[in-house]
Amino acid sequence: LELSLNLLSNSKKAPSTKLSKKKALVTAGPTFEAIDPVRFIGNHSSGKMGVAIANELADRGVAVDLILGPSDIEVSNKNINCIRVTSAAEMHQYSMDRFNDADIAVLAAAVADYTPKNVSNSKIKKANGIMTLELTKTKDILKDLGKAKTKDQLLVGFALETNNELENASKKLKEKNLNFIVLNSLNDDGAGFEFDTNKITILDDSNNVEKFELKAKIEVAKDIVDKITSYL
Repeated sequence: LELSLNLLSNSKKAPSTKLSKKKALVTAGPTFEAIDPVRFIGNHSSGKMGVAIANELADRGVAVDLILGPSDIEVSNKNINCIRVTSAAEMHQYSMDRFNDADIAVLAAAVADYTPKNVSNSKIKKANGIMTLELTKTKDILKDLGKAKTKDQLLVGFALETNNELENASKKLKEKNLNFIVLNSLNDDGAGFEFDTNKITILDDSNNVEKFELKAKIEVAKDIVDKITSYL
C-alpha cells in the first residue's frame, strides 16, 4: 500500500520550477459593445482557449489574473482570480491596471476593434429605411501593453487570420512589441471560435516558426505554456 501511494504521488505532474510563484495576466472571451440596453456588437469567441491557458498556468504554480469577457465558462481554479468584464474599455482598464504586477501576459481575448460612438439609453425602435451606426476605434490593449512592457516581462498575443496568415501575424508581432504570437486561421477545419479544438502556429521575435497539429484546446494550452517556459 505504501509503495502504491508513493507511485501515485510521483505520477502527478509537478509544477514547473520556472513558472512557480510567477504572476500572469490572461485575457479571454469576446467583448460586447453596447448599441442600446438590449443590443450590442460582439463576436463568436467562447473564451475556451484563454481559459484553458489560464488553467494550465495556474496548474503549474502561477498566480493568474484572468480578465474574462462575456462567457458561460465557470472558473474554479484556486490560483485564478477571475475578473469578468463586458466591454473593450473595461478589458483595457483592468489589463493596464494588472499588467505592472505580471511576469507573463497572454492576450487571447477577441476584443472588438470598434464600438458605437453613441449609445442609446433606451431601446432603439425599428423604423422604415436604413439605420446608420457610427463606430469609433477601441483602445488597442495589446499595443498599449507592448509600449509598457519591460525587459523582464513576457508578452504573448494572438492572431486570428483568414488570408496572408504568416505575413499578418509577423507584422503584428513586431508592431505590438511581442515576445511571440499564436496564429490560428479560420481556413483550418476545427480551429477558431467555439470549437473545442484548435490548430496553431507560433512565431517568436527570433524569427522562429513552429507549427502544431489540430488538438484539443486543453492540449494546445500546454503547448503554449511550454513555449512560455522555454522562452523564460
